[in-house]
Amino acid sequence: MIACTPEPPYYAVIFTSLRSDVEQDYATTAERMLELAREQPGFLGVESARGADWLGITVSYWASEEAIRAWREQAEHRVAQLRGREEWYRAFRTRVALVEREHGMEDRSLSPFPAP
Repeated sequence: MIACTPEPPYYAVIFTSLRSDVEQDYATTAERMLELAREQPGFLGVESARGADWLGITVSYWASEEAIRAWREQAEHRVAQLRGREEWYRAFRTRVALVEREHGMEDRSLSPFPAP
């Protein structure tokens, strides 16, 4: 699903990863991280995709750099980060960007917003 974000500006954290073949606890931990992120002040939404080639891109949206820092330092998230480095990822890159503008369109039949 496409994240419903507020009017810019806000921040995007782009996490691009290449998975290893280790599956143990990955899906459960990923679900837990999403639950925790949704509880964090300043979290705005997330979009994620992974291809058959094990390349994945997750973009999370945040109200401020302070919110991003707090998420990075969250205790359970820190444990997951360590496991990611040691077990789940062959490579990854995290990028932080300021979203200054956005535009788009929705198929009204799929939109969570009421028709005008």
